[in-house]
Amino acid sequence: MSIFRYTDSGLDNVIIEGVNFLKDDAGEECVMIPNINGLHKAIAHGIVNRRSSMNGSELRFLRTEMGMTQSELADVLHREALAISRWEREEVEIDGNAEAVLRLLAIQKLGLPDDTDVKEIAGWCKPSAETPPIVIDGSDPSNYRPKMAA
Repeated sequence: MSIFRYTDSGLDNVIIEGVNFLKDDAGEECVMIPNINGLHKAIAHGIVNRRSSMNGSELRFLRTEMGMTQSELADVLHREALAISRWEREEVEIDGNAEAVLRLLAIQKLGLPDDTDVKEIAGWCKPSAETPPIVIDGSDPSNYRPKMAA
């Protein structure tokens, strides 16, 4: 199974499993990523359903995937835009309650599966020392799926 670290999303913790490597004209290995929108939706699903807090880059990823500015997200979360900026730059930890609302907002705005209740989601929004990787099953590019941790 081929593994590729996908960083074009602005995240450094996304791993796609099952990709096909190609050779370019110079003989270098490269990867073609079809269905970028589907891949980004799977990454968002992986973030909102991961059982640990998100980091600033993941918050920025979700915000931009939802097509929101920092100011628009701040209005929804009843915060100042500066707070969103500080969270995204990881100057300040993301408030757990705001993170839970952000996850629910992403589920709604991005049309992600919502088979988890609010209480469970809120329990995942606690600061953690590490940000685990987001592993995506890329064996079928027409149907990217996050691999959920057990």
